[in-house]
Amino acid sequence: MKFKFNLLPLLMVPVIALFSFTVHFAGGVKGTIDPAANAGDVWAINGNDSTKVTPLQGVFQISDLKAGTYKIVVEGKAPYKNFVKEGVVVKDSETLDLGKITLNQ
Repeated sequence: MKFKFNLLPLLMVPVIALFSFTVHFAGGVKGTIDPAANAGDVWAINGNDSTKVTPLQGVFQISDLKAGTYKIVVEGKAPYKNFVKEGVVVKDSETLDLGKITLNQ
């Protein structure tokens, strides 16, 4: 009995495996909130996608964001109002420092 062995399928497996992985270089935003005791959650909103973190002692960092334009919302606890900053541009492999965010009453 003769067996016909085709190498093409075996050679294609490593090529397919090589191109099946995509490198993702995510960006992020960070900042501080004053007064820290009245800061609630911090949101990064891009279209229908959103990411939320809870600041620790007024410091926050949102990582693993896709490149794009975001609206950043800091929830203020009473009597403070929410802080909203639109048009925040996140780039791949960069963490944008929003600096000090002051909540208003």
